[in-house]
Amino acid sequence: CLAPALLLAVVFVVIPLINVFYLSFTNWDLIKTSKKFIGLSNYFYIFSDSKFLKSMLNTLIFAGIKIPLDLFLSLFIAILLDKKIFARRFFRASYFAPVVLPMVAATLIWIWIYDPTFGPLNQILGFFGIAPIRWLYDPSTSMLSVILFSLWKGLGYDIVIFLAGLQAIPETYSEAAKIDGGNSRQIFFKITFPLLSPIVYFVILMGIINSFKVFTQISVMTPEGGPLYSTGVMVFYIYQQAFENFKIGRASAAAVILFLMILALTAVQRKAGSK
Repeated sequence: CLAPALLLAVVFVVIPLINVFYLSFTNWDLIKTSKKFIGLSNYFYIFSDSKFLKSMLNTLIFAGIKIPLDLFLSLFIAILLDKKIFARRFFRASYFAPVVLPMVAATLIWIWIYDPTFGPLNQILGFFGIAPIRWLYDPSTSMLSVILFSLWKGLGYDIVIFLAGLQAIPETYSEAAKIDGGNSRQIFFKITFPLLSPIVYFVILMGIINSFKVFTQISVMTPEGGPLYSTGVMVFYIYQQAFENFKIGRASAAAVILFLMILALTAVQRKAGSK
C-alpha cells in the first residue's frame, strides 16, 4: 500500500535531488544539450561571488528576525483568542484571512501600502510628525519591510496551530494548579508552555524551512533583489543564476548549499528539541 507514495517520492523528490547534485558539477547553460563535467568549479565560483555571500547573510537575517517574532506573536494572539472574548470567531477568521489570500495579490497591496508618496503607512506616520520613509527603496528598510509583510501573511497559520494545541490541553491541569495556589504566570510557564512544546517545535521547524525558501515576495516587492541587493535571498539568487543568467550548474550548486544549510539547521533544531 506504500508503493504509490514511494514511487511518487522517488520520481518527484529523490531523482530530482540526485540530478541537482549532478548538475552542480557541470557547466550546463540550459540552452545547450551537452553538459561538461567541471568538478567543484561552480562551488568555487559562488563562494567567491559577493552576491551569493550577501544572499546567504540576507537569508539568515530574514530567518533570524521573522521566526522569533512569528513564534512570540502567534502564541500571544492564540492565547488571547483562546479566551472567551467578544467576537472571538470574527477575530480568528480575520487573523487567518491573509493566509488564504494569494501571495502576489497580497504583495501588490503592500507595495501600495509602502508607497513613499501615496502609501497609507507614510500618511499615518505623518500625523505623528515622522518624515516619509522609502520602505522598499532604502537598503536600511527594504528587508524589514519584506519581513513585516511576511509576518502578516503567515501569522494566521501559526495562530491556528497554537490554538489547536491550547484547546487540546485539559482544563483540569490549570484548575488543579489554581487550587494549589498557582497564578496565571506560573500556570503558563509550568504547565501550558511545556505541554505546547511539540507545537513550538513544529512551528520553529516550519519557520526555518519557509524562511529559507522565501522567494515570491522578494521577487515582486523588490525586483533585482532590492537596493544594493539588500533583499536578495538564496532562492532569489538561484532563480537569477538559472533563468536570467542561464547558468544551471551554478544555480544547482547554490541549491545544494541551501539544502545542506536547511538540513543542518533542522538537525540542530531536532537535537535541541528532543528533550
